Amino acid sequence: MFSRDQLSYEALPLPDRADLTDAEMLEAVQGFYDQMRRRHTVRDFSSRPVARKVIEAAIRTAGTAPSGANHQPWSFVAIANPALKSRIRAEAEEEERRFYAGGAGDEWLKALEPIGTNEDKPHLEIAPWLIVIFAQRWGEFDDGTRFKNYYVPESVGIATGFLIAALHQAGLVSLTHTPNPMKFLNEALGRPASEKPVMILAVGHPAEDAKVPAVAKLKKPLDDILTVLE
Repeated sequence: MFSRDQLSYEALPLPDRADLTDAEMLEAVQGFYDQMRRRHTVRDFSSRPVARKVIEAAIRTAGTAPSGANHQPWSFVAIANPALKSRIRAEAEEEERRFYAGGAGDEWLKALEPIGTNEDKPHLEIAPWLIVIFAQRWGEFDDGTRFKNYYVPESVGIATGFLIAALHQAGLVSLTHTPNPMKFLNEALGRPASEKPVMILAVGHPAEDAKVPAVAKLKKPLDDILTVLE
């Protein structure tokens, strides 16, 4: 929690510095790419447990992400409680039924066809953990006074990327799920009005017979996503 008497600027020497050769840099970044290209979004989960300490370490990693004015406008709720997961599934599927019944529009539903999704979301109960990611629309000083957060969607998006990468590093798989609307999560999880639910992340081990849609392996080539100006 921020305190009004902690708002002055103080410069510290850079505490961590990497001093790699060009060859070492290329090897390191290529190694990270080789690992991340083996990350897959999975809908078929095993019920095999995952230790709480692993989830905590992954979320701690997410908390190191950069953010607007360093306000860190995010909150993570990790859920293993079966009854609560069942409630979240029931309420999420209610929203999903409206979505797939036409609320999404024909174009959006057509775009989802190669992914093979529907309103049935058993992973919300089978996956050992659900991590619900909240964006904090405003913060509070230690005296209860509100302050504005900046670049909230961008900051939360970066932190979520860190989280997904950390979970993959641990050998786990995850699935992003965004029922719309998600206001039911505030009530279900007792979160304040300042927090807006952004995503449910199902986390665990893949089922023995887990599959991924073929289209998910189609990634844009570098020339399609990169413009270099030298």
